[in-house]
Amino acid sequence: MAGRRRLVSCICLGLFGVLCWVWVSFASFPDDQLPLEAMDAAERAAFQPQSALSEMEFTSISSYRGPGNSDRRSNKELPIILWWSGGLFPHFPGDTERIDCVTSSCLVTSNRKVQLYKRTASIIFYGTDFRAYEAPLPRLRHQTWALFHEESPMNNYILSHGPGIRLFNYTATFRRESDYPLTLQWLPSLGYLLKPAAVSLQEKNRLRRAGLAPVLYMQSHCDVPSDRDRYVKELMKYIEVDSYGKCLNNKPLPEQLEDTATATGEEPRFMNFVARYKFHLALENGLCPDYMTEKLWRPLHQGCVPVYRGSSVVVDWMPNDHSAIIIDDFPSPKALADFLKRLDENDNEYAKYLEFKNPGRITNTRLLEALETREWGVNDMSKPNYLNGFECYVCGQENARLAAERAYRKAPQKNQPPLPKMADNSHMGCPLPSPGYGDVQDLPADDGWLQIWPQDYWQSLDQAEGLESLIRHNESDPSLLWKHIQNIAVSRARGKH
Repeated sequence: MAGRRRLVSCICLGLFGVLCWVWVSFASFPDDQLPLEAMDAAERAAFQPQSALSEMEFTSISSYRGPGNSDRRSNKELPIILWWSGGLFPHFPGDTERIDCVTSSCLVTSNRKVQLYKRTASIIFYGTDFRAYEAPLPRLRHQTWALFHEESPMNNYILSHGPGIRLFNYTATFRRESDYPLTLQWLPSLGYLLKPAAVSLQEKNRLRRAGLAPVLYMQSHCDVPSDRDRYVKELMKYIEVDSYGKCLNNKPLPEQLEDTATATGEEPRFMNFVARYKFHLALENGLCPDYMTEKLWRPLHQGCVPVYRGSSVVVDWMPNDHSAIIIDDFPSPKALADFLKRLDENDNEYAKYLEFKNPGRITNTRLLEALETREWGVNDMSKPNYLNGFECYVCGQENARLAAERAYRKAPQKNQPPLPKMADNSHMGCPLPSPGYGDVQDLPADDGWLQIWPQDYWQSLDQAEGLESLIRHNESDPSLLWKHIQNIAVSRARGKH
């Protein structure tokens, strides 16, 4: 839910950015549909109903045209992009807009009536809401599918399997390999990292002498694929941890901070409260390359040291090589606890983890370049939000694809058809969940985590393969998914799958 609230906030801020290159205008869809007699039988079957938008009313206003955009086509000539997850439609107050992006223009809508429309070139899905049994079928050959998924891998493991991610032609995910990477979505700016520590080391030491634990843990989402509570519970045997929230709770929050909205945002009182701790246990709810949330960036911002488990390649994005403690670098919770105790007792060694806040001490060029070159902003009204940015990316890709197809049809001897584009596991793939501590074979059969997350992961593979089968057989009824899953299971049992 925190990811969705952040997304809504990002949408609202981006929409009113005066300098956004994605400006919108209300636009009516054309009423000049192709007459049925001008279409062959296959086209009539594939593209009816052509008059789906005749019931809709629109107001037209002038549209800002991005620099480099020489697209002078009228609305009735533009390709259509359908946001299948209507709740994420990044335009208000209507459900249909014209977008004039940097190089080309499109119509975008959240009205599903256009699903079978001939000019609907692409459908954008929100990964958390994507369900195999609700997919728009049949999948039309002239349409591409695009995936927007910035939230946890636990929200939809179907996207972590080859048959699931291969359904999409364009992607915007937290993985750096995706077409429109959202990897640093939780890091607003370089200045966010450089802000001086909220509580001095001298004050933290005073609070330690007064009885404050060296380590903070704060979670209320307890049953997650990363199984983080199991690890923290073991760590607590060897070092003192103040644990707030519902998970492993051993200390109450102050009354004024008990409100969930306060405790999950960056409300000043909450931030000052947690900034008192030397170390923050920052364990993501799901483990996947490049999946990094506020659990990592917020302690760095506050001047605390994150003790991190999440992205297996997190060091690629750290301010320098001495700014976070990586749990998986230690052979056991006891070894980690011993290390934290040594740092707690040695101010000079502890202070080295905060040196990145000094000018010039952020040495990671990958991080610096990514922040400098990303076209979307976080809480930055001078840049578009990443929803508008991704739909413009899809718009540009689709206009290029359609132009290449027209050129090929006109002169196949001189032009090549556009090459098919398909996502792969590097765009989203996340590993099978594993226990937070210990080996899976050592867990009792009735272990709650074991009964949920490994099964969810493999059942998601079944659904991905089932949907792929539905599409391959040109099915139009998504409720047949379970039948296809059963057929695949029987085929696998017979050694034919």
